[in-house]
Amino acid sequence: MFSFCSSKAMDNRINEVRRKMSALQAEMVRVEDAMHGQIKRDLDCTDSALRLMAQRTEMAALVAEWKAAGGSEPLPTIQERLKANNRPAQKPTAATRH
Repeated sequence: MFSFCSSKAMDNRINEVRRKMSALQAEMVRVEDAMHGQIKRDLDCTDSALRLMAQRTEMAALVAEWKAAGGSEPLPTIQERLKANNRPAQKPTAATRH
């Protein structure tokens, strides 16, 4: 019974870390989009870039915590994430007629 309770608590911890990772990943996408927008407008993106680097450090710590808690599922690579394209669809811009 102890191993069952311990296993359940560990599963809860793994799921909690995965939820944090998912939320952080979504926030990282938003920061990256904002940074790209700043670059397109030729604005200073230092704050966004520093925030994104801090988030990457936080993600690395969460991955280490996830692995230490027994997480063993393969995590997607950057290429797999980019292929999935989880970003929301952009609204088409209306074409102007002359």
